[in-house]
Amino acid sequence: MSREEIIKYCLKMPNTYEDYPFPDDRTSATIKHIDSNKWFALIMNVNSKLYLNVKTNPEYSDILRKTYNYIIPAYHMNKEHWNTIIVDENVDEEIVKELIKISYNLTSKLKKEKK
Repeated sequence: MSREEIIKYCLKMPNTYEDYPFPDDRTSATIKHIDSNKWFALIMNVNSKLYLNVKTNPEYSDILRKTYNYIIPAYHMNKEHWNTIIVDENVDEEIVKELIKISYNLTSKLKKEKK
């Protein structure tokens, strides 16, 4: 998957938008919920590699990291709840899509619980 394909897929989720929250960085994008501004995906280039950070349940994170060599503890985020997917030719596109949906739902749930 390309950066553009990931962003396009993320924006298919209801009530979402693309944001560039880091000054002077137009390559790192967050995809957020419109109503809460919480992000569920962070797309960035790190050492010439495409990284995608997504949220999962901690128990599932451990399984993912042991199963897929391209899923690692999150780069610059909470490593218990967030994972980095190193997006390259080895990545399973269906896994990426599944993890984006999970992250979207987990961050939506947090928003609902606080109301």
